[in-house]
Amino acid sequence: MPDQLSTLYSDLLEGSYDCVDRVVLNAYFGRGQFGGGFRLWWRALYGSDDNLDETHLMRMAGRFSRRLRAWAKENEIPVEYSSPGARKHDIAAEFLAAHKPKPGLFMILVSKAPALVWEAQMTGTGKLGQLVIKKPWPYVNHYSFHILDPDWGHLTIKMSGHPPFGAQVMLNGHEYVACQARKAGVGFTKQDNCFTTIANAAGLAQVADTLSQDETAGLLRQICERWIYTACLCFALDLEEQEKSAFHYCYSVYQVEYSRNLLFQSGREMDQIFQALVDRSRQPLDLDRIKTIFGDKNRPHYDKRKKNPQRWGLVVETPAYDLTIFKVHYGKMTLKIYSKGEHVLRIEVIVHNTREYRWGRSLPCFPEIVIRLKGILERFLDALGCVNTCFVSDETLEKLPEPAQIGQTRVGGIDLNKLRMRRVAEAVLALSASPAGFTASDIARQVHSMTGQPESKYGPGRVAYDIKKLRAKGTVRKIGKSRRYEAVPEGIRSLTALLVLREKIIRPLLAASGRPQPPSTPVHPTPIDHHYESLRVGMRNLFNELGIAA
Repeated sequence: MPDQLSTLYSDLLEGSYDCVDRVVLNAYFGRGQFGGGFRLWWRALYGSDDNLDETHLMRMAGRFSRRLRAWAKENEIPVEYSSPGARKHDIAAEFLAAHKPKPGLFMILVSKAPALVWEAQMTGTGKLGQLVIKKPWPYVNHYSFHILDPDWGHLTIKMSGHPPFGAQVMLNGHEYVACQARKAGVGFTKQDNCFTTIANAAGLAQVADTLSQDETAGLLRQICERWIYTACLCFALDLEEQEKSAFHYCYSVYQVEYSRNLLFQSGREMDQIFQALVDRSRQPLDLDRIKTIFGDKNRPHYDKRKKNPQRWGLVVETPAYDLTIFKVHYGKMTLKIYSKGEHVLRIEVIVHNTREYRWGRSLPCFPEIVIRLKGILERFLDALGCVNTCFVSDETLEKLPEPAQIGQTRVGGIDLNKLRMRRVAEAVLALSASPAGFTASDIARQVHSMTGQPESKYGPGRVAYDIKKLRAKGTVRKIGKSRRYEAVPEGIRSLTALLVLREKIIRPLLAASGRPQPPSTPVHPTPIDHHYESLRVGMRNLFNELGIAA
């Protein structure tokens, strides 16, 4: 069922599509998560656990690093250190754009991060005692393997260099959709992780929907096992050691992003709608309504909100001059609305850690997680304060005063703040009902009859120039090859609205804006008087709501 936002603005859209964005999977060795299982794995690898001590554990981490660097040097794969705050994906993307490598591993970035590390405690007699996990988790080297896959594009596998070699697999749904769309022959233009123009929006949406199906869990497992054993784990354990010790990864879902992307025909209309959404939605979205959107039965406990206040509530961020991000934080989930490129409005929901929710985290639960995120996103869109499409202005008002071109002649714009241009517009409106059209002389006579000024002040030359202005703006057109003109319905409708608004509404309201209450009212008000009074009171209330009333 379509949401309120997409339905309301369907006439302004070129298309839309839903897509699973960032997906982060945890890869872990099941037996390596508890002491007894880790000891059994060590015995299967080395025959006994006599050498299970701190020295051999550190040697295994050192062997991982030496093998990796030797292989990378031989195959001319760059290995670079990166600071903890650096965006590693952006670093690899710049390298990818500059070098155009072949599919496979093309870059390795090294950084420090906390990881599960085992400590072998020894008894007083020098024998192996308990295996305990170091607390807090120590910061150790993590290796980010950046891989170019023919089906998933740029993906990253981040692996700890210490046993049991925990890893995270980071994928992007837009990269997968782009690869599959190329194979299906669907044309598109992609900017970062967003499709800005689409030749066949329905075809691309059909490709994107494949990531929400039940088979997606199998696709994710397939892409993980395609690379994690042969391109990453092989530096710690070669294929023979993996098979001998029965080392294999299990996968769970850690983070998921799901987005709805609306492609607007006009970037200006998109920006106007977005700003209206921000203004109208900040106050109505209280904690009770947000709780309902996220599908929670109870309000979050106050103590939890007090410990981390930044994870609850609404935030409007402007990280760049021309970028506004509207966020709703609710614990470990976030809703965002922001613009991508010039014509795309993206609404996305993110679960930062699935462990906080009772949805299930194993890889087969991935389709169910996506369905839950889609439901949250649609409830959010239905709760937004939308502006009616009839109040979304086009570019007529801004472009009317700008210069234009008619044939080979460049003419000025139409400025209705100038008396002469208003008189010409009123004359065209008066003559627009003529079945045979009108001439320049007819306009001149009409202006003279309205103003009473002599013809010397508004002669044929000025009339001809003003008609060219109206023709350039699509208000008037020539009838065949004659010297007669006729009004264009669309243009004359806009011109009429501008004149009526200026003379009959804006001017009276400005006159009354300084006086909240009129000094007197008509004894016998006409229907027009009632309409003006309702309009005045309504505008006053609107100004109070917007906070601009004097």
